[in-house]
Amino acid sequence: MTGSCQSSHHDHQSGPSKEDIQLREHLQRIQHKLLVMSGKGGVGKSSVAVHLSVGLARLGYTVGLLDADLHGPSVPGMLGIRGMFQIDGKEGIIPHAFGDHLKVVSIECLLDDRDTAVIWRGPVKHGVIKQFVSDVNWGDLDYLIIDSPPGTGDEPLSISQAIPDARAIIVTTPQEVALADVRKSINFCRKVQMPILGLVENMNGLICPHCGREIPVFRKGGGAMTAKSMKIDLLGSLPFDPAVVESGDEGRPLLDTPNQGPFVKALGLLVDEVVHRCSDSKTQTV
Repeated sequence: MTGSCQSSHHDHQSGPSKEDIQLREHLQRIQHKLLVMSGKGGVGKSSVAVHLSVGLARLGYTVGLLDADLHGPSVPGMLGIRGMFQIDGKEGIIPHAFGDHLKVVSIECLLDDRDTAVIWRGPVKHGVIKQFVSDVNWGDLDYLIIDSPPGTGDEPLSISQAIPDARAIIVTTPQEVALADVRKSINFCRKVQMPILGLVENMNGLICPHCGREIPVFRKGGGAMTAKSMKIDLLGSLPFDPAVVESGDEGRPLLDTPNQGPFVKALGLLVDEVVHRCSDSKTQTV
């Protein structure tokens, strides 16, 4: 019993671990940390995270994109990134580069086979997410965009603990079944005291490529009404565009194509709004 107490006292006095110190040092070099999350799958969360990252990078900001969806990573495929990470003994993990201003990290880039199933419990996932910040040579970043899996499980909880100044961007589609789950995400953020930058309504109407008329595939305006009722800001609305799906399958985000349609224009407004709110520190905490 005495030995156990002495051991416990020693551990308590030992202070933060080397990993925790390194994590804190890396976070100090990142100005804005944004967690892109959703209440349910299929709302285009990863697409929003990828296009937001590319949009910020195209404005000249230095951006990191962390794919924290450990069981279903999709970011590398959407950006056409292939191959394993380079690991330097002194520098740690070297992120993949997409263009001159975007650095990308995903669990897929640590797997020999991209079809390998990752079967991990919560504590292991928490450790990996911390390592993706502390052991990666991110350098100085203006923005770190974190793509988390849908729901309010281990990954967003781990991020809220490992990155205490992260802010949430919540993605939804306009129909009620998605909005009900989004309200849970909002309440999750409030429970863990993660500030909410705002809500993004995705797939808000389909622009017919033939006649140019808008078709409300998933209804319209649900995101704006939810934002108002939950007292958070609506950052922007993105229309449904089949070209987004096609370009993602090809590993080319739509911003890297000649397409200048409604989605690209709406995305530009969203990126500008995110920059404005981050620089203005206008973030809701309750």
